[in-house]
Amino acid sequence: MDKQEFLDKFIEKVIFFGQIPSVRALRDGVILTMPFTIGGSIFLLIANLPIPGYSEFMAGIFGANWTDSLNAVANATFGALAFVIVIGITHRSVTIEGGDAAMASITALLTFLALLPSEIVAGNGQIIGGIIPRSWIGANGIITAIFVAFFVSNVFLYCDRHNLGIKMPESIPIEIVRSFLAFTPALFCFTVAAIVYGLCHHVLNSTFPELIFQLIQSPLQGLSDTLLGGIVIIGLQSVLFWAGIHGPNVVGSVVSPLLLANTWENQQLLDMGQQLLGNPAAHIFTSQISDVFTKSGGCGFTMGFLIASYLVGKSDQIKTVSKVALIPGIFNINEPIIFGLPIVFNPYMIVPFIVAPVLAMIITYTSISIGFMAPFSGMQVPWTTPTIIAGFLLNGWQGAIIQLINLIVATIVYLPFVKMQDRILCEEEEAQKGLEDEF
Repeated sequence: MDKQEFLDKFIEKVIFFGQIPSVRALRDGVILTMPFTIGGSIFLLIANLPIPGYSEFMAGIFGANWTDSLNAVANATFGALAFVIVIGITHRSVTIEGGDAAMASITALLTFLALLPSEIVAGNGQIIGGIIPRSWIGANGIITAIFVAFFVSNVFLYCDRHNLGIKMPESIPIEIVRSFLAFTPALFCFTVAAIVYGLCHHVLNSTFPELIFQLIQSPLQGLSDTLLGGIVIIGLQSVLFWAGIHGPNVVGSVVSPLLLANTWENQQLLDMGQQLLGNPAAHIFTSQISDVFTKSGGCGFTMGFLIASYLVGKSDQIKTVSKVALIPGIFNINEPIIFGLPIVFNPYMIVPFIVAPVLAMIITYTSISIGFMAPFSGMQVPWTTPTIIAGFLLNGWQGAIIQLINLIVATIVYLPFVKMQDRILCEEEEAQKGLEDEF
């Protein structure tokens, strides 16, 4: 098998993976959290704007507890990520197959609630029951939410395909018919939840979310939080995008829940009064590094390409593409470059397209490891926020400096390859002009 055949096979497998209904549902369900995390981040940003003296100024106007209401909104959004994910994935899974997504989503949420611990131990040792434990409806419960979503979705779809349910006469209103059709799969899901809860509680002296967190989520989060894990995640996104596949979507469908969990656990440390800087319990590789610090201009850190093009580009094609792509690139939209140059399947661009974001990830990761920049909290910014501004909002002047360094490094990485591409394009344009002159 030659290189081209291997590449074709690889692309075929990745496309197949990306089109699997469960993978699409997982990706879309996680994307569903975006408006809520960004919305919560706005309130978190107002409460923690990285400007010296800001907090004291606001406290002087609104009182010492001026951040309480803002943090309440932030905690409601970030602290219920598992709720959003279990509903989102279930709804998308069942919708793709044409089932009753609303009933399945409600069932999934109730099944998830049934599996949660029914009591907590207070600081004084008192056992408190009749509560929904906040620690398990947020980041710690994300993997459990994914399992529940797929389980409930498959139960509903199986019953739908095999016509399992209570049938009603055609004269009955459709809302009542839907309710009775959902009764059978819902009852099965609740029964399984009751059995699982009993086994975990009475036999294993634990709960299902706690077991999933200890056995699966915690090790996966630890793996995603390493330098090597970050290199693989960022590099694979670029490799797939270069091959014409939306790498962030494909890779993100797997790793986004873990990175979100890393981010929110950092926020929980802050909420407990701890500092993130120098805290060994804080996660370094979070969603902000993947979404903001390695994607200036878009996937592949193509803002480096744009700057390099303005510095050395002489060919008409490079100049035209750079002009068209500049404004979108400032807001991290790089389709004009990806498909206009193009970068897709361009052998001259594959190296910088992969190396630039990987180096940005290493620089950002290292800056946090050595204590120059604090690990990221739960605050998010829209992915269209321009470079430098995004870094400042997320991590103050240190974040802006790191984004600037990443941009300079990416430009240096792209420069020789842009020169090579530009020289070839100039030769092609000269040859084309010569042919036109002959005619």
